[in-house]
This record gives sequence, C-alpha cells and structure tokens, in this order.
Amino acid sequence: MSLQPKGPGGRQGFATLSLEYPMSLGVFEQYVDAQKAVDTLSDNQFPVENCLIVGTDLKQMERVTARLTWGRVALGGLLSGVWLGLFVGLILSLFSRPSNPLTLLLSTALYGAVFGLIWSLVGYAFTRGARDFSSVSQVVATRYEVFCEHKFAQQGRQILADAGIDVGGRAGTGIAPVTPTSPPMQPSSPDQPGPPPPAG
Repeated sequence: MSLQPKGPGGRQGFATLSLEYPMSLGVFEQYVDAQKAVDTLSDNQFPVENCLIVGTDLKQMERVTARLTWGRVALGGLLSGVWLGLFVGLILSLFSRPSNPLTLLLSTALYGAVFGLIWSLVGYAFTRGARDFSSVSQVVATRYEVFCEHKFAQQGRQILADAGIDVGGRAGTGIAPVTPTSPPMQPSSPDQPGPPPPAG
C-alpha cells in the first residue's frame, strides 16, 4: 500500500513522496507542530527519512491588502518599471562597457518607468472595475498528519510519548474514526413481530 503515488523517474537514493506501508504517528493542527514532532524524532536518532508530513483539508486564504485606484495602480507600475529599468541598465553596463554608466542607468530607468506606467494602466483598464482591490493568497491545510513506515511506528510513537508531544489521540491509526449516527436495526425473527406499519 502506498500513501501517495511515486513520481515518474524516481531514482534510488532520492526521496519520493510515498511510503509503502504508512502508519500515522500523530495529527496536528499547525504545520509547526508537525515539524516539531519530526525534529524531536530526528534528535532521538529516529530514521526520519522514513517519515512523511501530509497536509489535508486544503483551503485557500486570500488577504485583501488595499483598495485599488488609478493613482495607486499608476504608482505601482511606475515603481516596478523603474526597478526593471535599473536592472536592465546594470546588465547592459556590465557587458557593453559604456563611457558613462550613470547616464545609461538613468535612461533605462526612465524607459522602464514609462513602460511600467503604461502597462499597469492598460491592464487595470481591461479589468473594468471587476477587481478593485489587491490581495495575497495562499493555500493552507487544516491539519497535518505525520506518517512513517510501519516497521518504525512503535519506536516513533514511544519517542513522541516520552517527549510529551500531543499527537491528537489518533497515532497509529491513519484512518479517521467512524462514529455511527444511530444504532443498527436488528432484523425481526418469526417469533418476534416487527415494527408496526405506519398509520395510513
């Protein structure tokens, strides 16, 4: 059994995102806690090359940073264009050996500013006000589970227990517990009448 499929062209000696017989060592709400658990295993000479951290229940978070206006868009395009122009001018000055490198840097920065300004304004105009804000986004996991090969599972659980690390109460299972919502129905026997029919 493999927890995740191996990537194509895997070579011997290179880590792959898979375990043949995985067993769970613990479930953590934060990645830093899962990382701490693996670090604790490593400090205790555990073969951590047999471990795998799996983030599950993925969700995308988008943080709105500012409201976009024509002025803000123009300023952002201008600044990014200046930096691009300075970078191009620096590269040209290294290879072309101009007589006046400062003039070259200023001219490329000016051209970059104009290009960045026009590019950002045209791009913003094409949105037609459909997205008048700037943001940053990131995909994060709701929980993180640490797995290891089955032959090292008992050793890993013992190390984490000795270190007092809370593993979420599900170590060693790898499968979410199933809680029945209602007791199973017992079939009626010939000697015992079944439930009465519904009133019609």
